[in-house]
This record gives sequence, C-alpha cells and structure tokens, in this order.
Amino acid sequence: QQTLSNDTRVDCLLTLPEPTGRVPIDAKFPLESYQRMMDNDATDAERNQARRQFRQDIKKHISDIADKYLVPGETADGAVMFLPAESLFAEIHAHFPELVEEAQRRRVWLVSPTTLMAVLTTARAVIKDVETRKQVHVIQDHLRLLSADFGRFQARMDKLATHIRQAHDDVKQVNTSAQKISKRFVKIEKVELDDLEDEPPLLPES
Repeated sequence: QQTLSNDTRVDCLLTLPEPTGRVPIDAKFPLESYQRMMDNDATDAERNQARRQFRQDIKKHISDIADKYLVPGETADGAVMFLPAESLFAEIHAHFPELVEEAQRRRVWLVSPTTLMAVLTTARAVIKDVETRKQVHVIQDHLRLLSADFGRFQARMDKLATHIRQAHDDVKQVNTSAQKISKRFVKIEKVELDDLEDEPPLLPES
C-alpha cells in the first residue's frame, strides 16, 4: 500500500512510463451484497433487495475510487477496480450495464483476475519497450564499434588473401624453376653418359 498526498492509502500503484504515470489499483471489493444476491436459499424478495444493494455498493465504490485515488499531477487519470472472481466480472457486465457505463465515465477500469493479468502483461511490455528505447543509443554505439571492427577485419582479410595469392604465385614460380633445373640436370647426365659411351674401353677385348 502507498499513501497519496491527500492522505488516502491505495492498495497498489502501478508505475508506467509517462504520459500514463502511476495507476492506482483498488482490491477492496465489497462482496456481502453479491453473496446474498447469489444465495440460493434466499427468497426472491431478499435476492431483489440484495441486487439493489449490490448496485448501490458498486456505484459507491466506483465513486470512492475516482474521488480518492485520482489525484491530478500525482496519479494517472484512470484507476483499476479489481473484481476478485470471473463470475462477478461477468455478472456486472451481463446484468448491470449501467455500472459499467458509470465506471467508464468516472475513468475506473473494472478488471477480473484474467483481465488484470492482461493489463499487467501489457504494462510489462510497455515498460520493456521504454527501457529498450532508452538503451537505443547504447545499442547504436556498439553497432558502430562493431561495424568499425568488421571493417578492419575485412581489410586484414583482404590483405591476407593478397599474401596468400602472392605466395601461391611464388610457389608456382619456384616449382617452375625447380622443374627447369631438374630438366637441366637430366640433360647434363645424358650428356656425360653419351660422352662415356663414345670413349674407348680402358681394356681391350680379348
């Protein structure tokens, strides 16, 4: 719970990025008249009386939330009224449309457990999006640095590729030279052998 500047205590304040701001959430829903209205053992007259009381209780609760929790410049311009059961949420929307209209007019949003989860999930997504936007410049800086690093990497890779191509060409040239030298040795060997064959034998044949 948090205390507002008007000395009222709100069950919860959901802080969202501007321009929404802090959204009050009220969870003190009056269940007595609703329970009497749903009591199968009650007479028709008792249920009708409970129904009228339920309408008055909800309307007053909507008014209290709007008057106490919506503080200009401090809270959002709307508040959340938590209904603790899906059946209660369905009952109001199905049989008390005037209460739904009154809540909308007073900028009080009626939520059930399921719809509250949807509200909180949406709020989380909004907060995450805002935090991401705040970090955009940091992300952009890192991307620029990464781009520069990649540029240097590309230049060095190109230089290495040039050296590899040059080394490959040098190897081919060395191999060509080696083949030529080998051929010359072969020719030299052949010449020496031919010369030996032309010389007379050292000992005459008998």
